[in-house]
Amino acid sequence: MQLLKDFVVLQVDGISIVGQLVLPDSKNQYPAVCLCHGAPSGNPPDPDDGGYPALAERVCREGFAAFFFNFRGAGDSGGNMDLVGWTHDLHAAIDYLWSRDSIDRSNLSLVGFSAGAATSIYVASEDERVSAVAACASPADFDFLTETEEPQDIIDRFRGTGAIRDEDFPPSVKGWFDNLKQITPVNHVGKIAPRNLLIVHGSQDDVVPVSHAYRLNDKAGEPKKLLIIDGAGHRLRREDSAVNAILEWLKSCRQTAGLR
Repeated sequence: MQLLKDFVVLQVDGISIVGQLVLPDSKNQYPAVCLCHGAPSGNPPDPDDGGYPALAERVCREGFAAFFFNFRGAGDSGGNMDLVGWTHDLHAAIDYLWSRDSIDRSNLSLVGFSAGAATSIYVASEDERVSAVAACASPADFDFLTETEEPQDIIDRFRGTGAIRDEDFPPSVKGWFDNLKQITPVNHVGKIAPRNLLIVHGSQDDVVPVSHAYRLNDKAGEPKKLLIIDGAGHRLRREDSAVNAILEWLKSCRQTAGLR
């Protein structure tokens, strides 16, 4: 299958948000999957890891239009990491997909990882254009961040990874953390129902404890599915069992949407 790839630059809050849309062809409409990455780690890229471009191609070969992009403060996009800003970026990505004739507007799913999953839950809770959400390794809240680190140390760590780039950002450390609290997923996950929700977590996640998945599941409405991947850690994008389960779930959501 020869996939079609469109390079995309969105302007959001005066920031360039860079992404790519991958399509099976230009002749048909396809259900869309928007992939949302987590916080940048700052680690050197693994040459054996195809990253989100490879995941997008894998999704596309299952009959979906796949869109991936860098949130502000990550990759080729501009700006600084800020979770309220990330919600603006994701809304803009949905606007873009909604504008494309090749997208089936009745079937637009978000697949988020870690902070991208938290952002996906929040955005889906207030944007009914989203038909389904897969939240992978999502925190239920962000209190765990400050259990072992001081707020300024966390800001400095993100500055060290390149996610916070400007010396005068954030203007207030308290304001930056207040933005985190605004996005708290456990407060919003119940608003996704009656749309489909998949919660995926690794049993050995050493970044976001697996208890967060159970808390989200308890607050979520139906239809929902909780999947704990035995032995898996935080980076579920690199776990074949997790990705395979997400793809099967996306296909089941597509079939359900076709029946409505």
